Amino acid sequence: MRIIRDYHFIEPQDRGASVAIGNFDGVHLGHRSVIDLARQAVPGAPLGVLTFEPHPREYFAPKSPPFRLMRRTARAHRLEKLGVEYLYELNFNAALAGMSPEAFARTVLADGLGLSHVIVGADFCFGKGRAGSAQDLVDFGREMGFGVTVASLLEESANIVSSTAIRAALSEGRPRDAAAMLGHWHRIEGEVIGGEQRGRQLGYPTANMSIEGLHLPAFGVYAVLVDVLDGPHKGSYHGAASLGVRPMFNGEIPNLETFIFDFSGDLYGATLSVGLVDFLRPELKFDGLEALIAQMDGDCDKARAILAAE
Repeated sequence: MRIIRDYHFIEPQDRGASVAIGNFDGVHLGHRSVIDLARQAVPGAPLGVLTFEPHPREYFAPKSPPFRLMRRTARAHRLEKLGVEYLYELNFNAALAGMSPEAFARTVLADGLGLSHVIVGADFCFGKGRAGSAQDLVDFGREMGFGVTVASLLEESANIVSSTAIRAALSEGRPRDAAAMLGHWHRIEGEVIGGEQRGRQLGYPTANMSIEGLHLPAFGVYAVLVDVLDGPHKGSYHGAASLGVRPMFNGEIPNLETFIFDFSGDLYGATLSVGLVDFLRPELKFDGLEALIAQMDGDCDKARAILAAE
């Protein structure tokens, strides 16, 4: 998959794609339906996705609480798995934010990227002040020489599939409900960083990952599926993970600590993708280390049983 970040300098062979436009946070089933429409719209055209970095919400409200379901690298990995050939990851800056709807359609979509067809959701808005609607884009496309399809919103069990609904499910400790809307397990992807080695001292060495900048699921212990994406231990594993601030040790900064079953090796610097399968229990503070270890033994037994059935 080619990643293109500047619409000003597009090679001739990179023009003519059929593209789904949106933020694609989580790459959920609704996003996938839009991508499938782009795949089918123009026979023989390359399949693309056009998105923005940073997310416009981060640009306009940089101090708002973290809301992203995935980082840009995780989004790219997921889109590549879906067969996307071009990811137009445009820099969302003052120039782009200040474009009128017509200027965006002409300067970016038609003249800049040279798109053959565009797919957007029914609730799509674009241009300065979100002044442009999906119907406006249809009209601009007819004038400027690219096709436009407006996709209806996808429903799952009578509810609209959306990143907002997925965030709510995760905040409430319902990762399976989130997965039903995502079409895959909610995954936290990132580099393994150094920790305080407490897990190793307790007989449960963990791979520690930052969750800074991401929407925070319910704090607690989860049964997880772990993919090591690079390095000598690359592969898929089962495990149990603690997500939160470690109240037993007076922690303050949330992180993700994953114990991988039946694993031995050094994962520092490796990239992990940790899929949340089931919420086992909330974070607790125990009377002592003996009680904590006993609880961890029980958590891992329960996680093994759950994951064996997957």
